[in-house]
Amino acid sequence: MRVGGIRAAGLGALAALLSACAAPVAPQADPPLPYPPAAAERVLRIALAEWRDWGAVTREAHAPGPPAGLESDPANFPRVLAYWTAVPVDFGAIPDNRRRYAAALAGGGAAGLWATPYWSAAFVSWVFRSAGVDAREFPPNATHALYLDALIADARRFPATAPFIPRAPEEHAPRPGDLLCFDRSRAPLRHWTDRLAETGAIRPMHCDIVLATPPGAVEAVGGNVADAVAMTRFPAGPDGRLLPPPPGFAPTLLIMESRLGRLPPWSAR
Repeated sequence: MRVGGIRAAGLGALAALLSACAAPVAPQADPPLPYPPAAAERVLRIALAEWRDWGAVTREAHAPGPPAGLESDPANFPRVLAYWTAVPVDFGAIPDNRRRYAAALAGGGAAGLWATPYWSAAFVSWVFRSAGVDAREFPPNATHALYLDALIADARRFPATAPFIPRAPEEHAPRPGDLLCFDRSRAPLRHWTDRLAETGAIRPMHCDIVLATPPGAVEAVGGNVADAVAMTRFPAGPDGRLLPPPPGFAPTLLIMESRLGRLPPWSAR
């Protein structure tokens, strides 16, 4: 079963695999460039279109629900394949699932198609890359923790021009384009700044892209949620900030505030 894009079982094995294959994103020497509002609009438009193409699967946060099971449908093979092409290392996802797809076409069944490796970070990376955000400003990675490390490092080194700024959920009301990020490990971090002590280490995480903030809710789309690209509705207070989850559910670790289209010279227009 997946919980917010990560299966509850097998996290230790996954971490071991990623530790052996993944490498931290190198710090950037040159400052990031600002992007026009069109880039932010494209992020939202692309994420929304993908959600609709997957059948507009919608779920309420903290409520049980069966997986949609759409990732194992051979008709969706090219969708997930596209996401994996956006990251520099796919952990064997493409060749392994090409074989599973061929077996499904030969009548052997589609069990396990795109079940592993998990593709939620590849989806987020693909959305930003497809929107025209360069790898300098959003380093694509198959591991949420590692692209978050790079965004956090940029925010600390270039606070005036970084396109993303980490915020604690109690300090920032999510806006469209922000990333909601969750720690899915067995020993979750209490605050995003605790991540600084382990930068570059693998930690099971998951991020969704905020699409809308209607009264009382934050609607965010993520990949590998309910075995699909799905929208999750998170409860929010009157001020727009996320409400704490019920006991037994992982709280939001951080909100990565997107400043695409909001920095000079574009912010003055």
